[in-house]
Amino acid sequence: MDAFLQIRTNYYPIKQPSTLPFSVLFTLMTPVQPALFKNYRRTERKNKKSRGVSCDEISCIGVSWPDRAVPLPPGPRPAPKSPGSLPQGFSGLTHLLHWPLTPGDGGDLLASTSPQTSTYHLRSPAQTSYTLGGYLEAILIARDHQGRPKAHGGDLFRAQLLGPDLKAGVPGDVTDLENGTYLLTLPLLWAGQAQVQVRLIHSSEAVGVLRGIWRDQWATVDFTGYFRGPTGYEETVTCNVNPLLIGEEEGTCYYRDEDSGELWFCARPPTLPCDSLVGHSSGRYWNVTTPHEEALLARRSFSTADSILRCLAGHVVHMMGDSTVRQWWEYLRDTVPALKPVDLHATYHTGPLMAVDTTRAIVLHWRTHSWPLRSLRTPVAALHSVVRELGGLAGGPHTVVVLSLGAHFTTFPPSIFVQRLAGVRAAVAALLAREPGTLVVIKLANTGYKSVYGSDWFTLQVNRLLRAAFVDLRVAFVDAWEMTSSLALPDSIHPGRCIVRNEVDFLLSHVCPT
Repeated sequence: MDAFLQIRTNYYPIKQPSTLPFSVLFTLMTPVQPALFKNYRRTERKNKKSRGVSCDEISCIGVSWPDRAVPLPPGPRPAPKSPGSLPQGFSGLTHLLHWPLTPGDGGDLLASTSPQTSTYHLRSPAQTSYTLGGYLEAILIARDHQGRPKAHGGDLFRAQLLGPDLKAGVPGDVTDLENGTYLLTLPLLWAGQAQVQVRLIHSSEAVGVLRGIWRDQWATVDFTGYFRGPTGYEETVTCNVNPLLIGEEEGTCYYRDEDSGELWFCARPPTLPCDSLVGHSSGRYWNVTTPHEEALLARRSFSTADSILRCLAGHVVHMMGDSTVRQWWEYLRDTVPALKPVDLHATYHTGPLMAVDTTRAIVLHWRTHSWPLRSLRTPVAALHSVVRELGGLAGGPHTVVVLSLGAHFTTFPPSIFVQRLAGVRAAVAALLAREPGTLVVIKLANTGYKSVYGSDWFTLQVNRLLRAAFVDLRVAFVDAWEMTSSLALPDSIHPGRCIVRNEVDFLLSHVCPT
């Protein structure tokens, strides 16, 4: 995971026949309705020639010189107090700054665009082969942190096509269709293996913050000017591009660049004249955002043990359900050395399991749900129903509940699962009613089963029932089905560490959205 939040990286094997077409093997999703593109205009792309860039072609050399070898610029000269003006040909450039507006005030962090829930797929009709020199087009669907599709544009996404074997890459075009979907256009400049990578740089809500700062703030930083007298005595003052940023106009030194006409302003030194300015340096970065705006701009990552500990500090996490959520407990235990498992002398595969960090007041629980449960022999007394466990929780802002239901119900008619869901839903609703600050996360079932006892078709129906059961409650969903379907990895009911890490990251993004 790099510095930017990454939505998903799909790996595409590409063949190179003798005729050199760009052949790609894709797993297709539901095709997009053609009407979606009725307002799309192909603008500069057809007239723009792209070129793949090999990583080996780029090198940077840093060179430094002693101060005495750098020629000194001419000293600044105070300028007359006259405002500058744009040349006539440049006065109408603001139309180039158009960006779709974000409705509302961005007050709900969970309603902002999420890289974990946003998805993309090939634009329909998909092809089995693509010609070298053509384009690959995909549709990106922006979603919020609760998985709901966005109805407006304004997000800043970046798309790339990467060639790991060739160490090559090329940027793609991202066209905002201004309805929550984006058209990704990637030039096909080589044959071989290729990777599509999409990053969310800023959500539309974060762009709204940046737009407001650019519009309302005259600056977000200041600078320091150094004035020196004949005896070597120095005085420092604040400088900037606007005199109103540094004090009263009559207490300001003005400087005009004789070549460009640009103006620079410094506060007048206490005793030295304006023409004694000899040095310049950066100053301060101003605090121009509220805590809420900082949260919208933040890029959440839980790639280290310390970041996980900071997020979970003071929380008690109750994980209940099947073994796929036990994998979350195991991932946290193995990734964070400070979380120490406690031996409760229970059957491991059914629990209960517990890990704690007493210094940070973190407690992680996991236990399986009651029958029907396919497991090794275990004491009946240890099989607690989820409804019973939820009824014993006081809840509150430091309580996190994770439920993973469904995997053990694919061997029965759906009515059995619906009955279980009815009881669990009532218990969740009661918990949220007595303590609305409780976080409840529903893990959807993942892919993996391929038999009459547990087909992916059964799992798909189970997930539909899960979503319907909790749709009107304030709960979060972790869509494990999407996550296990998006990577070129073998199907397994117990997915590998890569997928489990992403699932846990998504959980933590709900625990710590800011």
